[in-house]
Amino acid sequence: MASTAPDYALLARQLDALLDSDDWLVNTAQACAFIMQQVAELNWVGFYLQRQPELLTLGPFQGKSACNPIPFSKGVCGAAARSRQTQRVDDVHAIADHIACDAASNSELVVPVMREGTLWGVLDLDSPRHARFSEEDQAGIERLVAVFLERTTLPDLLAAP
Repeated sequence: MASTAPDYALLARQLDALLDSDDWLVNTAQACAFIMQQVAELNWVGFYLQRQPELLTLGPFQGKSACNPIPFSKGVCGAAARSRQTQRVDDVHAIADHIACDAASNSELVVPVMREGTLWGVLDLDSPRHARFSEEDQAGIERLVAVFLERTTLPDLLAAP
């Protein structure tokens, strides 16, 4: 049974209003909480940040404890980081190198977060429902990432000590 996609244009306007700080940490936390509350059938929403080459480190999230770190060579998040392309997976258990942080997760959507042409991190959404994410959901979440990027100055995490 397919769920009705939320009104992503409205969510984009609401997220734009919510992100009233330029602070990347505040805005990542706010974006995760907002998406978790506004998008149905999710069990995890969070950012993984590129703080070291070819490695994603857990950032702000909503949901159960998460896997950390994630190498670019593994899982759906790693595939999004490697390819710099959104990954939409209907059945994560069919992915040979899927990283199972929560056995209840069955589908996943991962959107790369780019800073000046360089990968800064990824936004990862998990759902307990198989085939949860449609093309409309993908476009909507990509728009929310664009709003986040418009409202946030991202530091160069690779240069940080």
